[in-house]
Order: sequence, then structure tokens, then C-alpha cells
Amino acid sequence: MTITAGTAHRPPKEAVEEPRQATVVPPPVPTPEPPKRRPGQRIVAARAALRHRFRSTVPARLRLLRAATVLLAVALGTVLLVAGLAANDTWDAVADRDAPRTTSAAGLDLALNDMDAQAANILLSSGNGGTGELTAPHAKAVTLYGDARREIGHDLRTLAAAAQGDRTDEKTVESITDNFAEYQELIGRALENDRRADGKPDAIADYRHATDLLRDSLLPDARKLVSSNDTAFDSRYTAARSALSAQLVAVLALGLPLLAVLGVVQWYLARRFRRNLNPALLAATVCALAAVVLGTQLLSSTATHLKVARHDAFDSVVALSRARAIAYDANADESRYLLDPQRRTRYADSFLAKSQELYGIKGATLSTYDAGLAATWQDYRADATDPRFTGEFRRELDNITFPGERAAADKTVDAYAVYERDDRKIRALLAAGEEQQAVEFCMGWQAGTSNAHFGAWMTALDQVTDINRAHFTSSVGEGRSELSGLLPWACGLLCAAMALAALGLRPRLAEFR
Repeated sequence: MTITAGTAHRPPKEAVEEPRQATVVPPPVPTPEPPKRRPGQRIVAARAALRHRFRSTVPARLRLLRAATVLLAVALGTVLLVAGLAANDTWDAVADRDAPRTTSAAGLDLALNDMDAQAANILLSSGNGGTGELTAPHAKAVTLYGDARREIGHDLRTLAAAAQGDRTDEKTVESITDNFAEYQELIGRALENDRRADGKPDAIADYRHATDLLRDSLLPDARKLVSSNDTAFDSRYTAARSALSAQLVAVLALGLPLLAVLGVVQWYLARRFRRNLNPALLAATVCALAAVVLGTQLLSSTATHLKVARHDAFDSVVALSRARAIAYDANADESRYLLDPQRRTRYADSFLAKSQELYGIKGATLSTYDAGLAATWQDYRADATDPRFTGEFRRELDNITFPGERAAADKTVDAYAVYERDDRKIRALLAAGEEQQAVEFCMGWQAGTSNAHFGAWMTALDQVTDINRAHFTSSVGEGRSELSGLLPWACGLLCAAMALAALGLRPRLAEFR
């Protein structure tokens, strides 16, 4: 063993790790939360994202245009359908409820006056206890009296059914029904007393009470019904016309954008796909245009027919119906004037008042009325704007609308003037002490007598009324016919427009699948 001097044996040196400095790990930095959005901001962001999505690709744009077309077409069809149903309800109400109620009320007014006039004629023509009877006028008066009484019963039943649900009209009809029962009792007693010898004074007293009941209660209530039903009719007309105007605006507000969208689609396809024409879209545009035209025509023609029915025709019917009722009451005043000497002044004044209601002349009296009528009528024939007379005839003359109406209205006033002159003759005969001749002239039906002239006047009045009634009926029929004819076509064309638009876009959308 060799020992090397100066060398010391050392154990193997182990790897000794040097001490490391501690690594400082920074604390984690919290990630900031995204700011919370308010509900309104989220909606705006969602809309923006949706717009970006739909605008970002061609298919999305095409789908958007297709959706706009469908929505506008559906909205337009809904407006037309609602308008059509409302118009149909209006025509049903006008033709089946409003007009019949008003004419029934006017007919009641007329029948009450006619019944009272014929009661006076019966008493006037019966002589005294059966002696001195005017046979033909008496039989005629009895027949007309029965006809008027039956007409009143029919009108009361109609008005009672129509008034259900309207408490005011119900009470009015109940009042008329009760008072009419009392009126019939008084007239029946008067006719019974008239059959007795020397019973004429008692008969006249009973008739006087009946006439007072008629004037104070029955006629005011009947005219209240005429006014109430006519006002209800006019209110419905005003509301319907206003609704039609609003619906016409809505149709244009939806129809024009629909046509514009279809035009934009056609333009976009031509620009993007370099095709000049898309036949299906062109057909859709034509269908939409036709639907808009038919829709506007439907609404405007309905408004026009409604105006003709209500104002041009029915206003005249109401005026002429009132004129006829007033005429019968005036004719009764002539009979009352001859029948009841104690009330002659009262009945003369009443006749003049009714004449003024028919053809009003300011300041006229019975002695000046004929001259005033002749002068004002001559001036009116020369200048229809001459304002110097008023009344129910003037209402009709200011509403002349239909062919033949002017000539018939002129004929009515001419016949009225003849009847008015007959009244002066009756009074002149009575003033001259020729009472029997006055009665025979008043009640006779032979040519040239007062009743014959009254009948000619009523015939002329009926001709004018019939012209207006006929145009009322035809306007209602035409309005209903156009509604049933145009509405299905308009809605069908809109459905076709939607289908054709979808068909026209389908091949273009298929190119992107």
C-alpha cells in the first residue's frame, strides 16, 4: 500500500444545493366582470344583432323582404275583412231596422191623423139621426176609418217590438197604446151618439175630447218616435261614414307600402342576381295592386251608396212622410171647421199653421196665403235659390237628386195650390150661408171637388216619395251587391300575392342551400 504524503483522504463531496431565494408569486388579479346591461340595453343589443344577422347575407335579406310582404298583405286583408263585415252590419241595420222603424213611426203619425179626419167626415156626412146623410162620402169615410185603425194597430206592434231595449221609446209606445185605447173609446161613443136622433151635440162633444187627446198626447208622442228613430238612423250613418273614411286611410297606408316592398324585391333580385324580371313577383305585384284598387273601390262605393240611401233618398222620404201626415191633419181641420161651430176660429188657425208647415210664407194669413203662394212659387220656378218660402216642401225641393224627381215635386206643389184654393171656397160658401153646399164640396169625390183635388195632391206626393223610396232600395241593394262581390276578390288577390311572392323567392333562396 502506497501512502502518498501530504494527501489527505476526503470523503466524496455530496452535491450540496445552494439555498434558493423564495419566489414571490403575485396574488391573482381578479378578472373584471362585464358591465351589467339594463333590460332596455339588452333589447337594443339583441335587435342590433338581429339586424346584423339579417343584413349580413343575401338569404337573410330575401327572407326579411318576404316576411314584410306577408305581414303587410295579412294586415291589409284583415282591415278589408273587418271593414267588409262592419259595412254588411251597417246595411242590415239601415235596411232592416233603422229605415223601417222611422217609416213605421211616420206611418203611425199619418194613420192617427187619417183616422181622426175620417171620424170627423163620418159625423159630418151622417146628417142628423140618419136623415140628410151624404151616402157616398159617408161610406167612403167609414171604409177609410177602418183602414186607418188597422194601420195604427200594425204600426204600434212594429214599434213596440223595435223599441225593446230602449226605455225611452218603450215608454213612448206604451203611452201611445194607452192613449189610443182611450181615444177609440171616445170616438166609439161619439159615433154611437150620432146614431141617435138629436144626438149630434153629444157626438160633437165626445169627438172634441177625442181630438184634444189626439193633439195633446197621441200626435206629439208619434212625432217623438219619428224624430227619435230618424236621429238614431242619422247617428248610425255618421258613425259608419267616419269608420269608412278611417278604413280607407288604413287600406292606403298598408297597400302602398306593400306595393313598395314588392317593387324593392323585384329591384333587388334584378340587381343582385342580374335578372331583369321575376314573373312570379310581377304577378304578385299585379295581384296586390288589384287588391288595393278593389279595397279602395269597395270602401268608397259603400260610402257613396250610404250617402245616397240616407241623405239623397231617405231625407226626402222623411220630409214627404211628414208632409203627408200634416196634409191629412189639415184636411181634418176643414171637416172639424164645418162640424164644430164653437171651434171654427181655432180650426181655421190650425189649418193655416199646418199650411205654413208645408209651404211657409212669412206673415201670410188665410186671405193672403194663396196670392203669396202663387208669387213665391213663380219666383222659385224662375230661380231655384229664391229663399222666400220654407217648410217640408222646401226640404224636398232643396234635396232634388234623382231623374224625374224635380217634375214630380213641382207637380205636387201645383196640386197643393189647387187644394188650398178649394179651402177658401169652402169658407166662402159657409160665410155665404150655404153650409150644405160647403159640406158637399168639402167631402165630395167627384171631379172638381175638394176631396178629389186632395186625392190628386196625395197621388202627386206619393209619386215623389216612391221615386226616393226606389232609389233608397236600389242604393242598399247595390251597396250589398258590391260588398259581396268585391270583398272576396280583394282578399283572394292578397292571398295570391303572398303565394306568388313566396314562389318567386323560392328559387333564389334555394341557390344558397
